[in-house]
Amino acid sequence: MSDDATTGRPKREDYERAVQSMSTFIDASVDDLMTIAERAQHFAAQRQTESLKVSRIMSRPVRTVQPQTTMADAAHLMVSERISGLPVVGDDGQLVGIITEADFLRGLGVPAHHPTHNVWQTLEALFGHLARHGELEGPQDPVASHMVHDVVCASPDDYVDDVIALMKRHHVKRVLVCGDGRRVEGVVTRSDLVRIFFDRYVRADRSAQRDAQDG
Repeated sequence: MSDDATTGRPKREDYERAVQSMSTFIDASVDDLMTIAERAQHFAAQRQTESLKVSRIMSRPVRTVQPQTTMADAAHLMVSERISGLPVVGDDGQLVGIITEADFLRGLGVPAHHPTHNVWQTLEALFGHLARHGELEGPQDPVASHMVHDVVCASPDDYVDDVIALMKRHHVKRVLVCGDGRRVEGVVTRSDLVRIFFDRYVRADRSAQRDAQDG
């Protein structure tokens, strides 16, 4: 890896993007050049983040369930671990599906979360359903009866920008990371990506401030 990539030093492409982003003619004054340098530093941080390999940022280990796991047990695991999705793996460890909060609620007969509803509207619908029906359907159903089989996956050797593209294309908040034989090695969530970008952004900003003070 080059020194530019490891130190965060802007490359020519970062300076070009910084100039283009200013939407004005640059007369090469000291202030203008300092602004360009600061913006280039931010673009460099973004470029480095997007070029990170998935294996460096994924969360692991990943909690999984098996196809015969009951919906009730899966729900307990989601609540106790504070997670919103569980990969489903066979006896050989191969990924066969995934069960998410939305799948879980649909499987138990609760109206699915509407994308335009806020959290309070969703909770109101959930508890309203309980009040009307008294109990949930199928808590002893196997996860296999309600899981999604077509799972969005990335490779450990993919890059962050590949994962972002997958999330946008499939409208998902998490992407499983699978190695050989579709064995789950990790997961990348939208929160992981936000945290990484913010961390790089803050570091680039502090570096730019130090450069300005030194200058």
